[in-house]
Amino acid sequence: MGESVASTEVEETKTFIGLLPIFASTIMMNCCLAQLMTFSVQQGNIMNRSLNSFKIPTQSLSVFPLSIMLTSIPIYEYFVRMFRSKNNHHPGILNMFQPLRRIGLGLALASGSMAAAAVVEAKRREAANDDVVLSVFWLGWQYLLLGVSDMLTLGGMLEFFYSEAPDTMRSMSTALSWCSTAMGYFISSVLVTISNS
Repeated sequence: MGESVASTEVEETKTFIGLLPIFASTIMMNCCLAQLMTFSVQQGNIMNRSLNSFKIPTQSLSVFPLSIMLTSIPIYEYFVRMFRSKNNHHPGILNMFQPLRRIGLGLALASGSMAAAAVVEAKRREAANDDVVLSVFWLGWQYLLLGVSDMLTLGGMLEFFYSEAPDTMRSMSTALSWCSTAMGYFISSVLVTISNS
């Protein structure tokens, strides 16, 4: 009996180690998330935040990606349910909703969000050279991509880690997604410290 328990533990450990590449690939996405959440606030400080007579507080800008993420979840679920009901006789088509594909699409959108942030920053600097103040709503593109990216990646990671982990390690495996977020934010703070020194 001791050997069967040991072999089970070995197999569970191998399965858990197999999850680590997915975990590692999402750390930099979370670093991008942290960078955009902090530097967008700095960008917003020097942009036009007026909405008629109301001035948008700079610190509240980080609410936009979170609200986009929250609103995109039911929209995504609605379209997935509708697509699956119409195409349930084509199992190959349904594979596009697997967790790894969602994670991959989320990582691609995170890259797109960083590209959008670079374009907006270049446009903002160009406008500042011409003594024009850009509207804070230019940040909306990066917030939109970031919110959808976070929804796809985080949801895909939680589903993937839960479905692929051994029964005895499921809670630890789902904690990997939050550990990835924490490590991404930590790396972001290290990068900011290095760039400011």
